[in-house]
Amino acid sequence: MKKGIHPENHSVEVHCACGNTFTSTSTKKELRVEICSECHPYFTGKQKAIEKGGRIEKFKKKFNM
Repeated sequence: MKKGIHPENHSVEVHCACGNTFTSTSTKKELRVEICSECHPYFTGKQKAIEKGGRIEKFKKKFNM
């Protein structure tokens, strides 16, 4: 790799919307995420509504169908 062209990697605290925090590395100084492994349905086994509807529902709502 060429020297001097890559951004520096920092150790950062990642803050999730659920309140969980963990340490990771990033080129940014601070990270905020909406879903982490503590609240994601795949890891918890619980379903929760993340999105209020797909494209079809939005289209039907927009054009009163």
